[in-house]
Amino acid sequence: MPENIIAPVPSSTQGGRADPPGEDRPGRRPPRPGFALAVILICQLMVVLDATVVSIALPGIQRTLHFSAAGLSWVPNIYLLTFGGLLLLGGRAGDILGRRRLLTGGIALFTLASLLGGLATYPTMLLVARAAQGVGAAVAAPSTLALIVSNYQDAGQRARAIGLYSSMSAGGGAVGMILGGLLTSAFSWRSVMFINVPFGLAVVLLAPRLIREPERHPSRFDLPGAVTATLGSAALVYGFIRAATAGWSAGSTLGCFGAAVLLLTAFVLIEARTAQPLLPLHLLTRRASGGGYLAMLMLASGMFGMFFFVTQYLQNVLGYSALQTGAAFLPLVLLLFAGARTVPRLVPRIGARPFLYGAPVLLASGLLLLSRVGADTGFAPGILVPMVLFGLGAGCTMVPLSLTILGGVRPEESGAAAGTLQSMQQMGGALGTALLLTVFTAATRHSGGRSPHAVFAHGVADAMGVASLFVAVALLLIVAVIRPSGRPRPVAAAPGPAVARGAVSSSGGSGRG
Repeated sequence: MPENIIAPVPSSTQGGRADPPGEDRPGRRPPRPGFALAVILICQLMVVLDATVVSIALPGIQRTLHFSAAGLSWVPNIYLLTFGGLLLLGGRAGDILGRRRLLTGGIALFTLASLLGGLATYPTMLLVARAAQGVGAAVAAPSTLALIVSNYQDAGQRARAIGLYSSMSAGGGAVGMILGGLLTSAFSWRSVMFINVPFGLAVVLLAPRLIREPERHPSRFDLPGAVTATLGSAALVYGFIRAATAGWSAGSTLGCFGAAVLLLTAFVLIEARTAQPLLPLHLLTRRASGGGYLAMLMLASGMFGMFFFVTQYLQNVLGYSALQTGAAFLPLVLLLFAGARTVPRLVPRIGARPFLYGAPVLLASGLLLLSRVGADTGFAPGILVPMVLFGLGAGCTMVPLSLTILGGVRPEESGAAAGTLQSMQQMGGALGTALLLTVFTAATRHSGGRSPHAVFAHGVADAMGVASLFVAVALLLIVAVIRPSGRPRPVAAAPGPAVARGAVSSSGGSGRG
């Protein structure tokens, strides 16, 4: 690794000697800002896309590696858990060790894990690789927008760069569905893992040459907080998965829930006593941020569950190929991108309230329509109309909710607030998928003389009905707790990386959109 990655070099000369050529200096523009932006956007696309790109490949993974239905849910969930659980720690590590250095190292780990995942010959090997991917993503992701902010000093160029980043963040997860279909259909499920390797190698080689390292901000690691939060969340998710297979009263299920309670309680106690916590607990007591975090958790729970179950419904019930399944998500992708690009321009003019009250209704309506699917449901209108409503609702909900949450945060807390928001998205996806799996398993436990396709469709329908309840709870939180009024306050600006992390969510989050 080139030496200039280790630390930024002061901009002033010392003893009449200028800085060596090629060393980073604060305020210095990158030599090729367009190429630097391309490298950063590739990083963001990789970590966001990988949360959903494997969804299309799940049936092929299950057939090849002989996963059980419950075990299969860990393929997306273990990535979400390690990614979301370590995201706050990754942001703090970037402050201390250097953001370009962390981005390069995180993508290197992510790339290696992708290679090992593509070579997996048994379930445990794939799950370990997916967990390592999540760790790499958590190390790299907090640095992406921070590097955009530090590498683009001109306000106009920075705004355009952040706009591209926001679109990539909001739509990357949905793009993963289409790309996963193309790759799985043309090659095999292993290609959705291998595709990360060439792009990851390009980032590792080009980032030190094209991206300027911003100034570091010394701080302390809250490693106990990160460990207890990650393990506690994993125990909670695994408890729901065990409930689906062993029952709610099984010792393993109760043990997982008990461990989750102990670990998450320990996390709260650690954060209350730590001078520099990953999660300042008073953020959860404020109406806008506390209610907003819960609403984001519920929204992500319903949205990620939809991707997991509808993908399998299209392939296992309707008999779609992986390519056809990916194409089926195209309307959703286009509407999600359109919303992510349009809503940020409208919120400053008309406020967040119209979007926060109306968009979740569209989202819940799409999920409710999906709760009516059966073995003989046709794509149009049975699937197409719900996907249109889902895409419109998702594209118009996430940005204004993020702005509302961050609008009242003090500048010095913007980084922690935005990192918590991203963690809620990832954790909500993992918890929601696990909970919906218990619903699906209960609905498919007895066939009642129906065909396998009818039983599977019935399970998906019940899961989507519960997913719509998640969104309905989010809407109730928005109306009763957050109560947005008028135009949102400007998102707090803090110097250095904190402002960058705040801009992440104010521009659309890390989103799965």
